[in-house]
Amino acid sequence: MSTEQQTYSIENQRDAIRDYADVMGYDIVATYEDVGRSGLNIEGRPGLLRLLADVEDRQANFETVVVYDVSRWGRFQNINESASYEYRCQMAGVRIEFCAEQFVNDGSIGSDVIKTIKRSMAAEWSRMLSQKVFIGQSRIVKMGFRGGGYVGYGLRRLLVDRSGKPKAILKPGEWKSLVSDRVIIVPGSGEEIAVVRWIFNQFVKARKEVEIARALNERGVVTDLNRQWTTASVRGVLSNENYIGNNVWNRTSERLQRKRVKNPPSEWIRAENISEQLVSRRLFNRVQDVAKARGSRISNEQMLLDLSNLLEKRGWLSASIINAAPECSTRSLYIHRFGTLHAAYKLVGFESSLNYRHFDINNRIQRRRLEIIEDLVAAIGRTGGQARYDPEAQLVRVNEEFTVAISIARCRPSVYGYPHWPFRKRHRTDCDISVLIRMKPDNITVRDYVVLPAWQTQCSPLMLSANNGVRLDAFSFRSLEPLVDIAMRLPVRASANS
Repeated sequence: MSTEQQTYSIENQRDAIRDYADVMGYDIVATYEDVGRSGLNIEGRPGLLRLLADVEDRQANFETVVVYDVSRWGRFQNINESASYEYRCQMAGVRIEFCAEQFVNDGSIGSDVIKTIKRSMAAEWSRMLSQKVFIGQSRIVKMGFRGGGYVGYGLRRLLVDRSGKPKAILKPGEWKSLVSDRVIIVPGSGEEIAVVRWIFNQFVKARKEVEIARALNERGVVTDLNRQWTTASVRGVLSNENYIGNNVWNRTSERLQRKRVKNPPSEWIRAENISEQLVSRRLFNRVQDVAKARGSRISNEQMLLDLSNLLEKRGWLSASIINAAPECSTRSLYIHRFGTLHAAYKLVGFESSLNYRHFDINNRIQRRRLEIIEDLVAAIGRTGGQARYDPEAQLVRVNEEFTVAISIARCRPSVYGYPHWPFRKRHRTDCDISVLIRMKPDNITVRDYVVLPAWQTQCSPLMLSANNGVRLDAFSFRSLEPLVDIAMRLPVRASANS
């Protein structure tokens, strides 16, 4: 269930499945739920992932999986993906049945045809909803309200009610809570506005982005994200139309949880003169002309030569390395000229596929970690406890009595004949217990949860291996339920060393 809809509420689905099981004479021995999850992507479905893992690892003590209807199995945009998960269950000897459908999932031609149509309808429903949301957001942007995304240094997001009355300035990470509220852009502090104007004036005086970034860092000026300035952050200021009062949305999109893509200017949604200008349009347009002229002066051959020299000097290439090198063009220019950074890397003989694969896996498992934390907090709440996740401290606080630190480790290839999970954990004494999530070799599904006393993780680095090569006073569990039980039974912390 992705949203609170009466038809597909977890309670309604559970009741329908229970009634179906009574009629069929089934005993319900396990329940897999994905509460508040979209059915578009398997990576966002921890319940379905656990089900597949239990079935294929022969950990399942059941013969049949009862699903409310075809759409609850998933709204995958490729209907073959949905079929593949059902096939994997069938190959492991587990049947799939739908209790709210008007057909029997018996493998007959009729049921297979209807099921295929239902899968297509489920996918189409998500596409139609995505289009409706896009149309609604486009209308909001054209009315002068913010459609989302980064506003820029020296600007603030002001929350207003439906009548336009100001309510509060939104801090980073804060979002509106009422559907009727809107967000507009307003100027920030006078010091930040002065910095923005200084950046624009310095650029038209023939100073490069890297020189401007270096000057700001030497002055101790940090970005609105409390980071040092880079070539990319300076370029982001110089190209941001928010500074001339324009609202531009849909530069990039990732509809239906697909890969983010850059949209052509013809697809951008624009609203002009809807907020206060921090720089004049004349100055802004002059900056764009200068940037375009600078980018066109250097040839592709010279850019590749600069990149090759940087590779020889550093031994490795990345977007941050390129942006920090004064002798190289910006990362965005390399992408503009060669399509992708990977294409430019290939032309200078740098193999980047391993780098990108490592980056993608790390991003995926970190998203998985946050999903598991959400599930743990929700499970503790269902048992009558109270839990909340503190993103700044990266701790789960239970009943305001003790804390849990949760880390995740990807599975490394076999080195000594068994998989291993190395991970680094900063020295900390501010948690009572620590949980390590160990992934399977595919780094998609969870293998188990290792619960350690906090003192065990104060060394860095630490490696856990499948043959228990490192002796630790630890407990390993296959699901979150024992973790919830442990969390609810732990006493109040007496001292940091208790």
